[in-house]
Amino acid sequence: MINVINNGTVIEQEAISFIQLYYEETGRSQEEMDHRIAEILASVRETGTYSHTIEELAFGARVAWRNNSRCIGRLFWESLEVIDERAASTEEAIADALLRHIAYATNEGRIRPTLTVFAPETAAGQRIRIWNHQLIRYAGYRTSEGIIGDPASVAFTEAIMRLGWSGQGTKYDILPLVIQINDDEPRLFPVPDSYIKEVELVHPDIGNFADLNLRWYAVPILSDMQLEIGGIRYTAAPFNGWYMGTEIGARNLADVERYNELPAIADKLGLDRSSNTNLWKDRALLELNAAVIHSFKSNGVSIVDHHTAAEQFMTFMKREEAQDRAVNARWSWLIPPMSPAATPIWNQSQLVEQEIRPDYKPQQVPY
Repeated sequence: MINVINNGTVIEQEAISFIQLYYEETGRSQEEMDHRIAEILASVRETGTYSHTIEELAFGARVAWRNNSRCIGRLFWESLEVIDERAASTEEAIADALLRHIAYATNEGRIRPTLTVFAPETAAGQRIRIWNHQLIRYAGYRTSEGIIGDPASVAFTEAIMRLGWSGQGTKYDILPLVIQINDDEPRLFPVPDSYIKEVELVHPDIGNFADLNLRWYAVPILSDMQLEIGGIRYTAAPFNGWYMGTEIGARNLADVERYNELPAIADKLGLDRSSNTNLWKDRALLELNAAVIHSFKSNGVSIVDHHTAAEQFMTFMKREEAQDRAVNARWSWLIPPMSPAATPIWNQSQLVEQEIRPDYKPQQVPY
């Protein structure tokens, strides 16, 4: 990846390209654009960087969502609410801002697409990192009897246990927020229970499904990606939409390498697991996903099923085509993990993934 911060020519090119896009799409004048570009170039040549206005930042974050090749929910890109926390300079201030994000985005279940942005990486390499993959996620513990909790969180859990954290050792321990500024020792901040909305899973027709004691948290707030806008890298910019049901019911709780709940569900349903040919996995998967959708909706928590999400993506595609914008897409990520051939995206395998900015990019794990 090009280090845009440390390359003045590249940052100028990226900045000009972004500002031209911003002024074109927001209908501002050529004179205003020329003045803003001159202002940015002067800043870059004097200091090596420049600062976005809040309007530029909000536009860039929304377009990054529009551009992101792996997201099926981009129909709502313009609704993203952007919270500017670039002035937060201590771990405590950042943690407080993250808690505000959780509360605002959760909104008692009526989830609001939200991004909170912190100070960007500097030319000297100073940066803010949030170690968490998501602001709310469950811990994973290695034990002599196997993994308890979320296997995807084991490495992170072990890293913060070395920093002194200890959980209760249950399947659903909420991990603390872990914040690091530059090369300082990372700081840990527990998420108070009052900020965490979880949904206990019940089935609309299977009464004893609740005996499985399955649950999931309401809001997926991705927090380990960087936001790239106009040559500036925001290494701490957590953002969220709402869940598509299959993310929980066909991946998080169903994957063999995650919670692997399908065997227990099949047993609860009285299904024969002695052979794959009776499709017990498919039947258990269907009922798990039905329980996820039903439970979230019954608790007033925003969620979308994969068929509706696919239809929304097709509407997004049509709108983008009407604006003469190519849709950046990785097909293998957009087809849902359950019944993909029954969705209209299945026939869109010609979609192409491009390198395009603004965008959200993965970062190297800091632990």
